[in-house]
Amino acid sequence: MNVIGFDDGPFARTHRGDVLLIGAVCAGTRLDGVVSGRVRRDGRNATRRMVEVVRHSQFAGHIRAVMLQGIAVGGFNVVDIHELGRSLSVPVLVIMRRLPDLDSVRRALFSDVPRMRPRVRGARDKWRLLQRAGEIERVELGASRRHKLPSGVRAADRVLYVQRAGLSLDEARTLIRATTLHGNVPEPLRLAHLIAGGIVTGRSRGRV
Repeated sequence: MNVIGFDDGPFARTHRGDVLLIGAVCAGTRLDGVVSGRVRRDGRNATRRMVEVVRHSQFAGHIRAVMLQGIAVGGFNVVDIHELGRSLSVPVLVIMRRLPDLDSVRRALFSDVPRMRPRVRGARDKWRLLQRAGEIERVELGASRRHKLPSGVRAADRVLYVQRAGLSLDEARTLIRATTLHGNVPEPLRLAHLIAGGIVTGRSRGRV
């Protein structure tokens, strides 16, 4: 199964404009190809750009699932995971290593939370997309027969948090296990992260 994982390149706090977007295409845990595009910092074009990058690539007819490292790229350029899945006719899985603090996210979007006064352009639409993405669910991966755990990592530690469109929680767990080589971060996301950092800064930028 070919799975594409998207991640953005690093950028300075003061940066305005476009940000690098990398898609790593993997067959299981093997890297089969890389695609790239640009998304607007704090913009609204992430979903459209991901669809375009996939459709205009040689992998258009082979992608069977999309993985995202969090639901936004380029700062607050929030992905509409349901629209992304419908446009590409594949399931979409958002993966997070830690449970996000949604109160902090809301405060970052709105200067006056009770009155929902926007701090960034399109804040209300971004917040709606975050809510539409659905419940954030805990996935316990447990021990894996296929892969040896790194030193110091226990089976009980193999926990991720996900949002999903077009697949069940059990299918999400199966997909994560099938695309993970080390630890608990799937290769499509780990590789997209390393490649994006290497292109922008000249070196990969550590853990996903």
